[in-house]
Amino acid sequence: MLELKNVSFEVKTENADKAIVKDVSFTIEDNKFVVITGPNGGGKSTLAKLIMGIEKPTSGKIIFDGIDITDMSITERANLGVSFAFQQPVRFKGIYVFDLLRIASKKELTVSEACEYLSAVGLCAKDYINREINSSLSGGELKRIEIATVLARGTKLSVFDEPEAGIDLWSFQNLIKIFEQMQSNIKGSILIISHQERILNIADEIVLIADGKIKKHGKKEDVLPELLAQTAARGLCVKFNDGGVK
Repeated sequence: MLELKNVSFEVKTENADKAIVKDVSFTIEDNKFVVITGPNGGGKSTLAKLIMGIEKPTSGKIIFDGIDITDMSITERANLGVSFAFQQPVRFKGIYVFDLLRIASKKELTVSEACEYLSAVGLCAKDYINREINSSLSGGELKRIEIATVLARGTKLSVFDEPEAGIDLWSFQNLIKIFEQMQSNIKGSILIISHQERILNIADEIVLIADGKIKKHGKKEDVLPELLAQTAARGLCVKFNDGGVK
């Protein structure tokens, strides 16, 4: 279980401190698929980085499985069972897909086991197992390989920061199928930062954040219809601004 208690984050500017996340509190129960959504600049990605330890809260506490991880490093959090998938996956020149999966699994992974993880994300194992993680891979391929590493880790909490960013429509459609499979076989909590309706639609819970504050948090059935109704009432596509959905 993940708990955020009165978490705030500020950055220093030339004139004053700027609040990015403001007194945020919420809980993610075990084995839940949760999507954090909201306008650009509302604090979504910063919140994900705070959970992973990439950034440190200015105030408040982050509790994971009853342990205060607020001041823990990224490595310490990873060892406790937290995974993070970047909005733009990192390329590792000189490292191959099999190496990356083996490192992620923290065990002597067999080629057969590695192939299973690749197949789970819709990649032909024999075509990718010996590929280098470099510029020859497309954004969609990198996303799926990164998800395969998260599957190989099998962590208690997997955080994805806007996984749909920078990929084409075909890759996005396959990404949705992967998350649907992860949801049906969930063995830990999944937290996704996204504003895409199709990802919102497969969530158990939705957290709406705007201007650094939680505006709404609840079951998908309670939150999503309200968001979509506001959108339909104005005759626009799903789009977030500083005030929420419009």
